[in-house]
Amino acid sequence: MPHKVQRKNHYAPRPGTAMREMNLTPFIDVLLVLLIMLILAMPVKFHVTEVPLPNGGPTPFEVRDTNIVSIDAADQLFWNGNAVSPTQLRIQVAAANAREDKPTIRFAPDAQASYDSSVKTIALMKMEGTTGMAFVGNEQYREFGS
Repeated sequence: MPHKVQRKNHYAPRPGTAMREMNLTPFIDVLLVLLIMLILAMPVKFHVTEVPLPNGGPTPFEVRDTNIVSIDAADQLFWNGNAVSPTQLRIQVAAANAREDKPTIRFAPDAQASYDSSVKTIALMKMEGTTGMAFVGNEQYREFGS
């Protein structure tokens, strides 16, 4: 008679022990599939806000053959005697540079104008592609140097 070896069945439930951990992998997989289905099923919303835009930029002042950009003691910018903001000055300089004959732009800051606003104005004109720029009124600075 053959000898029988008792082996322990690892798959059989153990008496007196409850299942301690639940396998969460299928649960997470189902949740991810549901989330993806929810995202794909949502309609795409297009929020359109109509904003009436002006047909063009502000109308530039007259561009002459020789234009004068000046700064007064209160750091106010002027284009040919008309007060402008830095944005308007940029538009004026761009309009002047768009001409075929490339008019000369003369820069005439007041002696009491801040150095910072003068440098920013020169940089603004340079960024707009000004090549024909002249400095006028330098004689007013002679007394500051001596």
